[in-house]
Amino acid sequence: MGSNINWGWLTGDQLPLRLGIKVGVLAAACVPPPRTEMKVLQACNTVQCCSTLCSGVGGFFLGVTTSLNPHSALGWWRGGGTGWVKGWPCSPGAFHQDPNPNEPQASKDKAELRNYTEGKLLDRVYNTYLQMHTHQTVDFVRRKSAEYGGCSLRRMSAMQALELLDQLVDESDPDVDFPNSLHAYQTAEGIRRAHPDKDWFHLVGLLHDLGKVLVLFGEPQWAVVGDTFPVGCKVQKSVVFHDSTFHNNPDTRDPRYNTECGMYQPHCGLENVLMSWGHDEYMYRVMKFNNFALPKEAFYMIRFHSFYPWHAHGDYKHLCNEEDLRMLPWVKELNKFDLYTKQEELPDVRELQGYYQALIDKYCPGELCW
Repeated sequence: MGSNINWGWLTGDQLPLRLGIKVGVLAAACVPPPRTEMKVLQACNTVQCCSTLCSGVGGFFLGVTTSLNPHSALGWWRGGGTGWVKGWPCSPGAFHQDPNPNEPQASKDKAELRNYTEGKLLDRVYNTYLQMHTHQTVDFVRRKSAEYGGCSLRRMSAMQALELLDQLVDESDPDVDFPNSLHAYQTAEGIRRAHPDKDWFHLVGLLHDLGKVLVLFGEPQWAVVGDTFPVGCKVQKSVVFHDSTFHNNPDTRDPRYNTECGMYQPHCGLENVLMSWGHDEYMYRVMKFNNFALPKEAFYMIRFHSFYPWHAHGDYKHLCNEEDLRMLPWVKELNKFDLYTKQEELPDVRELQGYYQALIDKYCPGELCW
């Protein structure tokens, strides 16, 4: 009997089912998710597969090897009692739920997205972050906040701002190389399919990157695009290229700013934290200044949607208060569509404009101050 165990995850409702698998013998704890019926539709990629008996809550799996057709894909697992699972594959990562048609389906494997170690766009992406992490300091953020906080640069509608993004390709994005306006429609349409009853959320998807018009106002991309992070405290390891791009940032050598909390108090709340300057904070300011008739969640999602070290990796929790944690699921929900709707198949903007213009007229009409 071999000693190496491969681990896989099968998730139902809110409770994961963890499996320890060996070819020949399988043994693992079984905690069935409540009220869940899950179809196992995965072809077995080896001639030896495990047939298992799952007992009830707190029970266990016991498996024996059987020779099955390697292309068989059969079996049901039913929570809340005993049930057979046949043709269970003996390899990690081979457990699949039928995809939810309303969930965003990435054009490539999700593990390949946000790849900062290789890819045809890597040099461009790295150089953008190198400049960002060199120049984004406490003093820089305060200057930009004062410069743009008054929204006195120009006047235009939300749709006019969106059309300006036809001219912008985000140089920090390793996944796409097409104009940001098309990504806005992709995100919005993904949210619309999954949340048909929340038209305000559809609009959030459309507007979430509008702050990138700052590039077309003359700002360099490193001061507008990319993941955000708090300035004025220690940089966490989940920040993109954290180990190779901050060496010339003076704040990293300033004792006021290079400790865990830096210039902040623990759990002060993200609203009291200076984030690296960019399109998130700028668009949030535009929304507030122009009194967008959107719920609080919309403002929060747009303000922090690029804060990946927090919402994707769990860092900087020591700065968060209860309100931040309450809002975190909303930020994660927007991020799911922001990231996983990026497709090479581009939307028909002319077909969609009427619907989104109506939402703009409802929630943020007319000329806005930018």
